Amino acid sequence: VTMDFGLVDLQCRVNNRAHRTKEMGSEWLVVRRGQPFSLLLQCADTLLLAAHHQLALLIQLGECPGMKTRSASAGVRQRGERPILYLPGLYLYCLDSIGPVLYVFFRSDLVFFASVCALLSAADCVYLADEQLLQEYVLNENGILYQGSWDQITSLPWNFGQFEKGVVDICFEVLDYSPAALKHPEMDMRKRADPVYVSRTITAMVNANDDRGVVLGRWDGDYGDGVAPTRWTGSIPILRRWSEGGTQRVRYGQCWVFSAVACTILRCLGIPTRCVTNYSSAHDTEGNVSVDFLFNEHLENVSEGRKDMIWNYHCWVESWMRREDLPKGYDGWQVLDPTPQERSDGVYCCGPCPVLAVREGEVGMKYDTTFVFSEVNADLICWMVRPDGERTRVSTNSDTVGRNISTKSAYGDYREDITANYKYPEGSLMEREVYRKAGKRVSRPDGGSGQLVLSIKHTQAVHGTDFDVFVEVHNIGREDTLAQLTVMSSGVTYNSLQRGECQRKTTKLTLPMLRWVPEDRKVPEVMRLRYEHYGACVTEHNLIRVTALLQDSGQHVVLREVNIPLKMPRLFVKVIGEAVVSRRLMALISFTNPLPVTLKRGVFTVEGAGLTGAQEMQLPGDIGPGQEVAVKFSFKPIRAGIRKLVVDFDSDILRDVKGEAMIIVRKKSSENA
Repeated sequence: VTMDFGLVDLQCRVNNRAHRTKEMGSEWLVVRRGQPFSLLLQCADTLLLAAHHQLALLIQLGECPGMKTRSASAGVRQRGERPILYLPGLYLYCLDSIGPVLYVFFRSDLVFFASVCALLSAADCVYLADEQLLQEYVLNENGILYQGSWDQITSLPWNFGQFEKGVVDICFEVLDYSPAALKHPEMDMRKRADPVYVSRTITAMVNANDDRGVVLGRWDGDYGDGVAPTRWTGSIPILRRWSEGGTQRVRYGQCWVFSAVACTILRCLGIPTRCVTNYSSAHDTEGNVSVDFLFNEHLENVSEGRKDMIWNYHCWVESWMRREDLPKGYDGWQVLDPTPQERSDGVYCCGPCPVLAVREGEVGMKYDTTFVFSEVNADLICWMVRPDGERTRVSTNSDTVGRNISTKSAYGDYREDITANYKYPEGSLMEREVYRKAGKRVSRPDGGSGQLVLSIKHTQAVHGTDFDVFVEVHNIGREDTLAQLTVMSSGVTYNSLQRGECQRKTTKLTLPMLRWVPEDRKVPEVMRLRYEHYGACVTEHNLIRVTALLQDSGQHVVLREVNIPLKMPRLFVKVIGEAVVSRRLMALISFTNPLPVTLKRGVFTVEGAGLTGAQEMQLPGDIGPGQEVAVKFSFKPIRAGIRKLVVDFDSDILRDVKGEAMIIVRKKSSENA
């Protein structure tokens, strides 16, 4: 039976508020599966609505056949002279017809209907019982990403913006352009109820290596034909550029960009998600749960083929879901890594991998658990390669990889350490037992003579200034030792790609034998790192690596490395006036050049979810050493609530300078009334 309707009212404002999608606006109906919503349909004839009739709504998703859904109950209400068909308690689930059914057909090009994952239904496979966690991991549009190094952690404000206008359309577009959706649309549509399938699809589609994905990765420092990864301050400009450009890949991203874009999409789809940073993160290319570094006597990396690496940090996301495809016990947080590192089932994607499986060494659990286990728990083995090709194992470290694994707390803008979720305490019996369980041998203690101990310390390293590095050598043996110490500094990217040597120093040392007072056997060597040397080779990640190689007369070798993040300036952002929706507001942004050189082509980028879209402000002139510049920026807040304005500064030499301001936006007086 078909009927004509003079009115189709999706009650978007009421339904979207009940489904916690009101931030997406009230122009479209956006509902969460498993939760009831109501429609008003005005029809000309009520005689067809018998008491024994059931009512069903058929929804066509894209080019796929209509999906039938059925209401729990139905009724007719009279409004004026024309009857209103009222469908309360409509649930989204496939219709299993029993008895007479009245199918309701209507079409409106003005209606956008979307169903995302549930928040309030305990039966849903992404259900979170804790309201505070739900607010953070699904509804929060602002976030913090963690960078720096394990012992000098820095924070990066990020605008996820999952409720910004049009973003939900783009997120479904990402799914629609996946290879599976294009080749097998009906199968893809059936699987979209499964967060395991959806999240794995998203990790593949966020990077553009295999498909019509969103972001193209690049790590060589040449970003002239795109946007440098450090320039981005939020996900929305990236997603809009991809969609408006006809699904052409956006240039460029690196791991924190990939993870943040994935977080935006997954939160928009209703899957609880958080960004995670793993410090000293291993990239094990051979799957043997160890990272092998091969050096020659000149401290040059002589590894052949695809090299194992330890990234200064690496970012991925965790999503909360039930794993009905795995044995009981692996529900909860799952690792998803959209950065294209290794192929999984022939595609650059990673996960979902149960965090619990990583901690317990259950590397056979789907998906990619061996790779994630290596990222947080691999052993680091350093080898010295002699001129004749002979290899000598210099050191083995089981506590280098996987440090201070971090995420933003759900209870405030501060860091939460979640290392214990991934691994038992370093060096503990359980940690080594899990390593054995992963099917690999436990590495032997450090190589070398066992008599020489090498450590590296440094003073505060501020970008643009000179600072000292102290290399301390301890002789714990019982005889004096002659040795040669080589110290080298170089500019590196956060994922361990060397961009140039800054300084090198070689010294002959006489190391006294063990005495009663420890200070008597400590030999310090000082290297002053000057900006005139490191400024030319430092990368956009503002990271200096210091490598020290100690060789005694018996050809025993000790090798140590540290990564030193250069402390960056912050932008000063001050909001002037009271923040009210649609009322113009002013922000003052100021910056002082900390470098002893002139900066050219300075540009500020400003954006904020619910405040303003991304906008750029070019500075008209150069910025001299120590010079302060200030710009004013005006905008009209779009949505009420607690908002965050995020600002980036970029120039020819100095990049990745960030600032932020928290803004509380009030509704207009008419809305309050």
